Amino acid sequence: MYKLIPLILLTFLNSYVYANSAEDNTKIRRAVLDYIESQQKVEPSLMERGLDTKLAKRTYWKSKDGSEFIMETDYETMVWLAENYNKEGDKFTESPRVDINILDIDNRVASVKLTVDDWIDYMHLYKNEKNDWKIINVLWQYHDTKRHFNKK
Repeated sequence: MYKLIPLILLTFLNSYVYANSAEDNTKIRRAVLDYIESQQKVEPSLMERGLDTKLAKRTYWKSKDGSEFIMETDYETMVWLAENYNKEGDKFTESPRVDINILDIDNRVASVKLTVDDWIDYMHLYKNEKNDWKIINVLWQYHDTKRHFNKK
């Protein structure tokens, strides 16, 4: 009988961890979908729901003289982007490619790779005190890196 107790406890704990992982996977995917769908559907409330207000989104960019710099985007700009980027409905294909690859989850932090038609985003998320997952960091680039030139 005493030999069964550790086995029963182990089985229970494995079930508990798996249940949380499945819920976390779902919530992480939802935050990432909020990020991309807000831009496609012109719904800034989705962007607000998926992002942390301290968001730091970065990419490298090249100026006209060829020098590289880091271009940064913040929470407010991303909410504005969700409201304005696809207003004409011409920024995405009818059925855009959206691949979400959760690279790692460790307790309350996660890394995700989002691949969309024209670009990729590497994201860091955290789980807040309400058990909501929020995107806090994004590093992105176009698939065609020649598009990272400043055209101004």
